[in-house]
Amino acid sequence: MLNNYETVFILTPVLSDVQMKEAVDKFKDLLVQEGAEIMNEELWGLRKLAYPIQKKSTGFYALLQFKGDPSLVEKLEVQYRRDERVIRFLTFHMDKFAVEYAEKRKSLKSAKKEGKEK
Repeated sequence: MLNNYETVFILTPVLSDVQMKEAVDKFKDLLVQEGAEIMNEELWGLRKLAYPIQKKSTGFYALLQFKGDPSLVEKLEVQYRRDERVIRFLTFHMDKFAVEYAEKRKSLKSAKKEGKEK
């Protein structure tokens, strides 16, 4: 039984754009290797934190939505804890309403992109 999950993690702001994308790809690859299906990926970029974490006031935010086995979440979070680039993370199970909302949000975002390209 595959469940829908959403994970948001914050990377340390001292990384370059290449290093930040490399870290995100590392976690995406882990999910794919464990049999998860990536539904959506969003890089929110460098944002101000609500409160300082490890004496840092900004961080790179990334969001991944995926379908996977419940045991996969534990493996992913262990990797977050081992990687010193990750300063915070949150993974949660999405119910059917959250999945519907995510799909609407994703389609609106892609419609806006297509409008800008024209």
